[in-house]
Amino acid sequence: MKFFIDTANLAQIKEAQSLGILDGVTTNPSLMAKEGITGHENVIKHYKAICDLVDGDVSAEVIATDFENMVKEGEILAALDSKIVVKVPMIAEGIKAIKYFSSKGIKTNCTLVFSSGQALLAAKVGATYVSPFIGRLDDVSTDGLTLIEDIRLIYDNYSFDTQILAASVRHPMHIINCAKIGADVITGPLSAMSALMKHPLTDSGLAQFLADHAKAAGK
Repeated sequence: MKFFIDTANLAQIKEAQSLGILDGVTTNPSLMAKEGITGHENVIKHYKAICDLVDGDVSAEVIATDFENMVKEGEILAALDSKIVVKVPMIAEGIKAIKYFSSKGIKTNCTLVFSSGQALLAAKVGATYVSPFIGRLDDVSTDGLTLIEDIRLIYDNYSFDTQILAASVRHPMHIINCAKIGADVITGPLSAMSALMKHPLTDSGLAQFLADHAKAAGK
């Protein structure tokens, strides 16, 4: 399973990269604004900076909601770097845009997916990734992991190449359960990934080993 970090923070991207676990980055306008990145030119520069840091795919989101301008924005983004994946919302105009990008060999990420029907349409038009938002479904008392299971079954039934990118991951159990189901990718905060390393028995065991070593060394 690939690990993408969902952020526009360069320091967090570098930290995830240093762990050796990072396969890519996803971003959105909200994450850019959180880092104080505003204005078209600054956003473009920031995408370039992210691409310079990582080896894997970098999802860059279009702002337009009509086909013509989605295509214009997407082609500009795709021209920045071969790592760029054009992130397109799950709306009718977005489906048309994904079909267009697929025909041009431009990688896409269909975002804001909340149903298996939406995921099926995204795969039909050749999306590279589909992003079901499991955390946001949990927020409205709907099991986001059930959606991942349904999409996995549908994609396996018809051998779709579209990768399931479990988005809105909030905590380590989201990651573990997505791995059990067979999601191709998860994207979430660095904290959720780092939490996978932590266990109280690891901490107490290491403390005991170090204490025993100190005794043996006469310290």
